[in-house]
Amino acid sequence: MVRGWFTAASGMQAQQLRLDTVANNLANVNTDGFKRDIATFKAFPELLIRRQDDDGVHLHPFGSADTAPFVGRLGTGVELNEVYTSFEQGALLQTNSDFDFALGGEGFFSISTPWGERYTRNGSFHLGMEGYLVTKEGFQVLGENGPIRVQANNFQVDRNGGVWINAAIPDEPGVMVARETNQWEDPVLLDTLKIVDFELVRYIEKQGSSMFRASETSGPAFIMEEGGRPEVLQGFREMSNVNPVVEMVKMIEVNRAYEANQRMIQTEDSALGVLINQVSRVQ
Repeated sequence: MVRGWFTAASGMQAQQLRLDTVANNLANVNTDGFKRDIATFKAFPELLIRRQDDDGVHLHPFGSADTAPFVGRLGTGVELNEVYTSFEQGALLQTNSDFDFALGGEGFFSISTPWGERYTRNGSFHLGMEGYLVTKEGFQVLGENGPIRVQANNFQVDRNGGVWINAAIPDEPGVMVARETNQWEDPVLLDTLKIVDFELVRYIEKQGSSMFRASETSGPAFIMEEGGRPEVLQGFREMSNVNPVVEMVKMIEVNRAYEANQRMIQTEDSALGVLINQVSRVQ
């Protein structure tokens, strides 16, 4: 009978972890480039119950017959298996800002951070104080030749991720700086956005601020070649792929499952109280 307590308690713990995942998804429903998490669970090994002193042979006056000595299977609880990220495409929001980008397909923007290279689907960028294209946190956006340095209203990004400017002069090794001009003349290819992917993208790890990092399981990031690159849309942002209605339904399911396990513990407690206080007294 005590086994019922542990089984129900494991169910409550599993639903608590599921609730944490759903709540985090709802909290980031308006976060650009956020990808929702999904919690999966697995059952503990089941117990096979069979009748004692029963070999499966039933004797009768006319001979014998085979019967199944098995009663059935008994579940012993559940545990968290993994929390993985769904990389479904989020809705695209048109902003008409030169500093907003969205990827129409698989892939990630590459970002330079103090902890190493990180990756994101959040293409809401800004122009930093030194003219570099940066994220909201101030981390530089990477091109295939290094950080991208431009000036406002003087660059365009094509569908393949190429960054074009009116005219350019060398400024620093590997960096080109745009001249301010009043007309768009003789565009020059400054660099190409570094868009990467992974062999096993499911296993990359979240690091906050809509950024990811490579793991041993996912393998290192590799630059996507022409023909397999996603379409880069300037003037658009990719929204979160969280559906608030679906997540609210999941939250209701979690609460009901949690309450069911809670009532099971109360039932087990009442039954054990009857066994101790009444049955044992009769003995």
